[in-house]
Amino acid sequence: MVVVSEESGVASSVWRLGTLRVSRIGFGAMRLASAAAFGTGPSRDRAESIAVLRRARELGVTHFDTAAFYFSGRRSANELINAAFPDHDDDLVIATKVGPARNASGEWVDPARPDQLRGQVEENLRQLGRDHLDLVYLRALGSGSVSELFGALADLQAEGLIANLGVSNVSTAQLSEAADIAQVVSVQNRFGLDQRTAEAVAVLAETTRRQIAFVPYFAMAGKAGERGRTDETNPVVTDIANRHGATASQIRLAWTLHQGPNVLAIPGTGDLNHLEQNVAAATIHLTHEELNDLVAEPTT
Repeated sequence: MVVVSEESGVASSVWRLGTLRVSRIGFGAMRLASAAAFGTGPSRDRAESIAVLRRARELGVTHFDTAAFYFSGRRSANELINAAFPDHDDDLVIATKVGPARNASGEWVDPARPDQLRGQVEENLRQLGRDHLDLVYLRALGSGSVSELFGALADLQAEGLIANLGVSNVSTAQLSEAADIAQVVSVQNRFGLDQRTAEAVAVLAETTRRQIAFVPYFAMAGKAGERGRTDETNPVVTDIANRHGATASQIRLAWTLHQGPNVLAIPGTGDLNHLEQNVAAATIHLTHEELNDLVAEPTT
């Protein structure tokens, strides 16, 4: 496998998120509290999770993606991030998302109404121990209008509770609708090598046109989504990984970063070895021939 170098850390490539600069390889916190998505499995060891976060920062990661609904029976991703970085490093960028909600028992409940978003924002502030949030995504649930919800977040931004705004799980129309209300600095949508729907490709193209960040989630998992990828099923990925002395997951991450300078990656893990492999993927250069071999036609 390709390993991270202590001298180089994360590749020097960065992107600007509104008022912020971030490393293009970031860290997704969904599996920090539990190995299972959204904390549905046994809680992780707290000290180990904090060690993973601090190691990521040592390796040059500055972009950490989280949410208040990332928690397990005994762990909260936000609380772990707060404990790992109590000094509030000025270069550290913490992105969170609002809209969906889980109750104290971990069950999904109705998504927030516009008047409930303040409570979700304040809950993230409390858990993270911060006076303002660096970046907040509105996670859209469905194809309807996002104007009221995004407008409510824009009001909270005007109050100083939020520095930058993004949207997640949106169509090009929803992105345009939000951008007419306030500046959108980033879009977080599902996208990956074998999860390239026509709509996903269109949203990526629109973010590139607007020169804003595109942050895929489940980029390594592909069709497996929140279940997480286990065995690699794409023989082209396996072949290219063997050629580079890399893992299949590293090739998938490298492919993601090759989609454009505005494309960021937020792989998540609770394992130190996997973390270092993810960071090292930023150093893998794929040839035009390899990129062409990897790409399949978008599905609808």
